[in-house]
Parts: sequence; structure tokens; C-alpha cells
Amino acid sequence: MSLLEVRDVYKSYFLGSQEFKVLKGINLKFDRGEFVSILGESGGGKSTLMNIIGGLDHQYDGDVVYDGQSLHTAKEKVLDGYRRENIGFVFQSFNLISHLNILDNVMVSLEMTKLSHNKRVERAKELLERVGLKEHMRKHPNQLSGGQKQRVAIARALAGDPDIIIADEPTGALDSQNTKEVLEILESIAKDGKLVIAVTHSQEVADFGTRVVHLDDGVIHGESRLKDPYPVENTQRTTQAKHLTYYASLRMALKHMGYNFKRNLLIIFGASIGIFSVILMLGLGNGVRGYINDQISSQINPTAVQVALNVSDNQAQSGNYGHLKQSDYDKMSKIKNVDSVEKGYYIPGAKITSGSKSVTQQYFQTWNKTERTNDIKYGRKPHAGEIVLDKATAKKIDKNYKEMVGRQVTLYITTINNKKEPIQIQKNFRVSGVITSGSTAADFNSIKEMLSSKKLNTDPTFLTVNVNKTENVKAVQNKIKSYEHKVKGKEQKVYQITGVGAILDTLNTYIMLAFYVLTAIAGISLLVSAIMIIVVLYISVSERTKEIGILRAIGARRKDIRHLFVSEAFFIGLFSSILGAGLALLVQLGINHITNDKISYAIVGITSNYLIFGIVISILISLIAALTPARKASKLDPVEALSAD
Repeated sequence: MSLLEVRDVYKSYFLGSQEFKVLKGINLKFDRGEFVSILGESGGGKSTLMNIIGGLDHQYDGDVVYDGQSLHTAKEKVLDGYRRENIGFVFQSFNLISHLNILDNVMVSLEMTKLSHNKRVERAKELLERVGLKEHMRKHPNQLSGGQKQRVAIARALAGDPDIIIADEPTGALDSQNTKEVLEILESIAKDGKLVIAVTHSQEVADFGTRVVHLDDGVIHGESRLKDPYPVENTQRTTQAKHLTYYASLRMALKHMGYNFKRNLLIIFGASIGIFSVILMLGLGNGVRGYINDQISSQINPTAVQVALNVSDNQAQSGNYGHLKQSDYDKMSKIKNVDSVEKGYYIPGAKITSGSKSVTQQYFQTWNKTERTNDIKYGRKPHAGEIVLDKATAKKIDKNYKEMVGRQVTLYITTINNKKEPIQIQKNFRVSGVITSGSTAADFNSIKEMLSSKKLNTDPTFLTVNVNKTENVKAVQNKIKSYEHKVKGKEQKVYQITGVGAILDTLNTYIMLAFYVLTAIAGISLLVSAIMIIVVLYISVSERTKEIGILRAIGARRKDIRHLFVSEAFFIGLFSSILGAGLALLVQLGINHITNDKISYAIVGITSNYLIFGIVISILISLIAALTPARKASKLDPVEALSAD
């Protein structure tokens, strides 16, 4: 059985409805050790026949049988494997990949073998040495002569140790000396037991082989045997083929980017601006929030959370804030990360008198840990029968407010009795201290005694929940907010967080919301980056059309072509995000140097999470942008791609 058979193959091209017959019933057989020349004039169908034999064109009638296996009905991935394992192409125009040196050009085929990297390099060097290019391995194709380029193409064709070498006009662009050298190399390949098929219009070239097939106008006009096939001693393959790995695609993408370094650097810089803007806005929002929290925390205790019952607006306006029970106290005490819970009273109006001076308080509460002991600059916190005055109240009573410590004042509070009637009660207190940043407050038990003396409800109107660490406050607040019960058939929150803790949480939400909006605006530049990457990759597909055809010819799958362009987009996204993150960190250093001098605070707070987010989103956008160009590249017809200028 012959190694390769062409059985009654017909091929036509159509221009509109007009049919042009190119091959008109071709029947041929080929065996190992043959050097067969397909001789004929241009336009006679020689190249078309070679594309069919090589598995590049499967739109024909008839059949091609390789080693007993039909190729006509084979699926595309089977044809990819056929070219990868069994076919080596040598083209008239050399078809070397310009951005790779000649060693890497040969290595492309070897990337589709199971050899280790070191073995691949070793074999590539051996093949280049065989074709006489040992001293030129690091040169690029544009540094070689035509004869040298063709020898590189032959070395690449031999890299995967295929059974068949197809040479399409291998000497068409060479002078007589290089023609002779290339033909001698092809003859030596046939002597090694491989099948060499050369397409030529030169009788001189045809006479160099073992057999000549005359093909003209799509018809075989005769065959002539010049010599017997070379003896075949060993057909065992030295390499095993495999598909191109994603890792190999990554390496090829890096090499291409390095070849167009200046252009890609500009692309990366342009894409980095969007990531820089997003990371900087997030860091600025984080820093501003931190600064405001720092300023507020310097006035209040950030770990103290005030909790009251969730009452209606009408109840609040009437002074009924609801009374908390022991069960509420126990519930708060059991929340994770809560150190302690204090009972307290909130009174919407009060009056403090001393002698002829009287000062009205808009609101009054009992002492709790939302007040900072360190803010009591004169005196100390209140104990039983004592009250601490805020600085403004103390000054209204006595301009020399420091002298108020130790003096006696009378506290009047107005509340509602059990009959829903307003009632005023009073009690004398000793001033224990003056607080410079806080509010007037009395001891809880003392206020409880005042209420009890008039037989009023003494259950607390709020609880102060003291959290162990600042970073746990948010979680504790969320837990408190999660408690719900049914009111008139609808779920309603049981508690509300009052005081500065609730304000701080809301303020932080508004701050971050504002900066998220700014970040989203900055993110528009990411859309521009994505469009730029799409345009660049479309240009790259156009520029590398022939390279795509070369890769398909040596066995690369459509998936491998997609991976190649997706890999390039991956590196654009990765490098631009790293550059953008680096620029953001540099700007952060500059801004924080200025703000540390002015307000003693670093106003930009870029975290590692923001950097990771920036890098991930940049890579993701780049990969999404690559999908359409990569798909277009993978769908290119290999025959048409190889003929591209």
C-alpha cells in the first residue's frame, strides 16, 4: 500500500455563478523515499493540488488517503493533527515569521512536539547546522539572503520529523547556486526515507528528483520515472506531536510584543491611565473617609454604639422613645465582640439653674462611654449625685467656667407620666467636671432615682453597646440592625442605632458612594482602553495574517490562534495595570507628603485590595476586548492567509 494516494480529485473555484475547474480528476500514488516533482506552467493547478495533499484545503471532490486513512471526510481538528504530525511545508516565498529569529522560527514547529525544551533547542540547532546556518541562528529573517531563508524554511519543515515534505516552487526565488544547494538538501531528505513532493515549472528542478508528474490545465499528461526511490531503512519517528500549549502561546505573544516594543509601550501607557485613575479614586475615597473618621473619633469614642427601640415619628415627637427591657440588655450582651452594655436615659429637654442663671439643654442624657473621659479637662466623670457640664453651659453660668467644678446646680427635666401628662421633676447635683467636647450628662442611677421618686417608668430608653475593637463596630451594628419583628403584619426592625455611631456610619456610606461615582467616571477611561486594545488587536490580526497562515500550515489549531491573540491582550492588561498601580502609588506618596505637612494625615489610602482589584479588572477588560479580534484571526482560511501580502 502506498504512503499517500490521490484518488479522482476534482476542484473548482466559483466567481459568482461561473465555475472555473482547476483539477479535473487527479489520480496519483506516492511512497517513502521518493522525490516527486509536479511539473507544469503557472495556473495549471499544482499549488491547489499541494494544498489538498497538505490538508490545507478540504473543499474538493474525490479523496486523499494517507497511510490508509481518508482525509476528505476528516474533521478540521483531524486535518490539523495530520499537518502537525505528517506534513512539512516549504514555500516559494519562504514564509518565515519576521519577529522571530531563525532559531525561534524552527522552534515554532518544535513547540508542537512532546520534546522537552532543552531537547527542542538541541534539535533546532542540529537542523540549522544541517542546512548550513549554524553561524546565523540569532539573526532575524530580514538579515538573511533568499537562499538562507529557504534553508530555514526547510529546517522548520523537518522539525517535527514528518513523513512528507511539500515544497511549493522551492527554488523560484533563488539563483542557480542556491537552487542547487536547496535541491541537494531536498534530495538528502528523500534519501532519509521521507516523501518529498516539489511543485515546479522548471524542467531543471524536475530532473533532480526520482519521478516527474506533468500537470497542466488540471489534468495529468504523463509521468516519467527518473530513478528508483531511495531505500527506506527506518520509518520510526524521532518525535511525537502534540498541540500548541497555552504556555507556548504566552511565550510567542511576549516575543511579538518585544519585537514591537515602542508601539506596545505606548499602548500599555495609554491603557494604564484608566487603571491609575480608578485606583487613585478608590484610595482617595478611603483616605478621606479615614480622615473624617479620625477627626470624629478624636471627639467621640468610636467603639460605643447607642441603641434605642425603633419607634414611630409620632412617638418620638411626643417624647416617647420607648423603654428597653432586661431581655434587650441580655440580647445586646450576647452579641459577638461586645465587651459591655450600659443602660441610659435620653431626655429631649432639660434645664440647669445655678443661682439666678438658667441654661436650657436641647437634649440631655446619662453618662456613658460615647463621652470621652479625656475630654473632661477640669474635674472628672460624674458619680452618684453628680453632673458633668459641657463647656458652653458652664460658661453661660460663670464666665470663669473652670470654677464651676464642685459647685451645686439644679437639674429640671420634663417628662410624661403614666397618664400621658407632662410632669416636671428636679434634683440638685454637684458639678464633677467640665467637658470641652461632649454634652452635659448625669449619673444613670441618680436620674433613675428622680424618675422613681415620681413613680415613673425607670426602664432605660437607650443602651450603650461597647465593642472591643473599632474594626468590629460595623459587624456589631449590622447584627443589631438585623433584629426584626412583625408590626401590623409587616416585618420591622426592632432597634435603631442613635447618636454619633449612626451618623458616622451614614457619613461613611455617603463618602464612599461619592467616591464610587468618581471612580465610575474614571472607569470610563477603561472603556476607552478596551476600544484601543480592540483596534490594536484588529491591526495586529491584519499585520500577522501570513503568520496565522504559517501556524495553521504547521498544525496549529484555531484554538491555538485564539490563544495567541488572547495571550497578547493578557500581557497588555497585566503590564498596563502594573504600570497604572505603580503610578498611583507614586502619586499617593506625593499627595500624602503634602497632606502630612498640612493636616498631619495621609489623605490617600491605597490598599492591597485596591491594587489587586485594579490589576484583575485591567486583565479582565483586556481579555474581553480580545475576544472578537482573536475569533476573527482563528477563522481565517489558512490558504488565503498564506497568500496575503
